[in-house]
Amino acid sequence: MATAAPPASTHWRAAWLMLGSTVLFGMMAVVIRLASASLHTFEIAFFRNFFGLAVALPLLLRHRPGLLRTSQFPRYLFRCMIGIASMLAGFWAIGHLPLAQAVSLSYSTPLFVTIAAAALLGEQVRARRWIAVALGFAGVLLIVRPGSTDFSMGTLVALLAALLSSIVAIQIKQLSATEPADRIVLWTTLLWVPMSLVPALGVWTWPQGITWLWVVAAGLFGTGGHMLWTRALKLGEVSALTPISFMQLPIVGAMGWLLFDETFDRWNLAGALVILGANAYIAHREATLARRAASGAASSAAKPGE
Repeated sequence: MATAAPPASTHWRAAWLMLGSTVLFGMMAVVIRLASASLHTFEIAFFRNFFGLAVALPLLLRHRPGLLRTSQFPRYLFRCMIGIASMLAGFWAIGHLPLAQAVSLSYSTPLFVTIAAAALLGEQVRARRWIAVALGFAGVLLIVRPGSTDFSMGTLVALLAALLSSIVAIQIKQLSATEPADRIVLWTTLLWVPMSLVPALGVWTWPQGITWLWVVAAGLFGTGGHMLWTRALKLGEVSALTPISFMQLPIVGAMGWLLFDETFDRWNLAGALVILGANAYIAHREATLARRAASGAASSAAKPGE
């Protein structure tokens, strides 16, 4: 018997949750940039994690300390080490590149995830998705433009953040097969605080004045965005929700223009559109294949007379 489709209200709720997460992630990028005027981005990463932990700790009240019981601690440790390296590189890019350019390059993460899934998980990636990946990297080249006068080594740092983020995504996919989502969130946040403190101590200066507001907001926006994002994906399909996440780009582009007098040139815009289009197609294909696999499994499980 076919499974009933989710009601329209569920789709709308998922869409609003994804839009909320997109706004929060965009605002996190803005406050990181504001804080970077007086603080090193390594310190901002620490405060983002420290104040983000305050948002995540209520999970312990809901599930009790037993939530932390796991046999996968070495995997959490590895995942968080890679995640911190990605965060430090990504925050550095936000602090030193035009906001829209840094965010555009962060959208290359799904391209790297497709490659990593094939290399590390043995997932079968067919020709159409490989073509989408290739087109996505063509968009990256439009933004980076190696050899041109506009080329900056900072763009390579942004790409490093995206590459490391793709490895984190693979680790989360493996962990989520046996670990509940709230345990992953809590262990990640708990480990990120001391891990991000180590590099922050090397450049430490105490925040002054309004900078405290920016670093607290980074923690609230970042953790809040992740919570809304995970709930949106639980309710809706990735292929339908991914285009909504692209709204982060006009948000940070507008804020970069208003607050930092930044412009988003035609090369960055063209590259961003190519990357976003490639990501939308990859998300659509993955959702289609997942539905086919689920339908095939349901058909094989349904036996006559049962």
